[in-house]
Amino acid sequence: MNLHPDNLPSPAPDRVRRTIALLNDRAPDLIQCDVPLHRLTTLQIGGPAAAVCRIDTVEQAREFQSFARRHGLPLYFLGGGSNVLAADAGFPGLILKIERDTYLVRDDHVAVGAGIVFDDLIRRTLDDELVGLEFASGIPGTLGGALVGNAGCFGHEIAEYLVTATVLRPDGSVEILQPRDFAFGYRSTGLKESGSVVLEAVLRLARGDSGAARRVREEKLSLRRARHPWDQPSAGSYFKNLPPSQPGERRRAAGELLERAGAKRMRVGGAAVFGSHANIIVNAGGATAEDVRALASKMSRAVHDRFGVVLEEEVRYLSAAAGSVPDR
Repeated sequence: MNLHPDNLPSPAPDRVRRTIALLNDRAPDLIQCDVPLHRLTTLQIGGPAAAVCRIDTVEQAREFQSFARRHGLPLYFLGGGSNVLAADAGFPGLILKIERDTYLVRDDHVAVGAGIVFDDLIRRTLDDELVGLEFASGIPGTLGGALVGNAGCFGHEIAEYLVTATVLRPDGSVEILQPRDFAFGYRSTGLKESGSVVLEAVLRLARGDSGAARRVREEKLSLRRARHPWDQPSAGSYFKNLPPSQPGERRRAAGELLERAGAKRMRVGGAAVFGSHANIIVNAGGATAEDVRALASKMSRAVHDRFGVVLEEEVRYLSAAAGSVPDR
């Protein structure tokens, strides 16, 4: 959804360069031009972004967003790059890279910048003898992306721990939201499609048995090392799990249907399905975004043909048509 500006065509490259030069004159220490997106995404795929602006404060986020809006530049907020497939042609606008990683503990509350790496947050809270997030150990990306996408696993979600969040709206306003304002759902929130971006959050954890929590963390990390690629670039689970067959049951794993449909044998160009998890696409070497999209289409078609089920992609596609939607 292109929100900056609303549904206008992308500016011509020469105009973009001239406009970004104006911005670079104002904040040269925060801006890089022509940055390959394969350096900023965990799939390690993607052409150049016209400019990447590093965001460490609320004021910087508002300023860069306002600049893009005034000059009609496409705008995309990027977190850890773990849930995104960047187009081979790159992105002809501003990438706002959320790097705010503040961390402050008060009793059982933690005030955190949205740019903190989610797994680092888990490690630090355990060091401070706060428990609760260990179930998510090993989930890639940043806290901001985890909140906007309501990241979760093993029957828990980040939504359970949110107290408040500071959010930048597409119109430039900054609001402090309660959990009810997020409209949390499975791997989704109301913010995900609105273009709103989390800048800071306060989480409520618990004082508990940190030793037991560390054992849980090691167990979850071991499971991820066994079932997820650690030596090949990927974007994590590519498709969302399916609703339960009966009320009260757990969601059906998309990976199970994909495996039964023969997805583990599939490959297109440099993109391949991971051998230990049929719901993960890896960059097996020189993969392009079009390779990944073609493979994902092939996988979902195989599931539909065999089971009559339509899979929904969890990974977002960052292209010239993308709007102000944050990823992990």
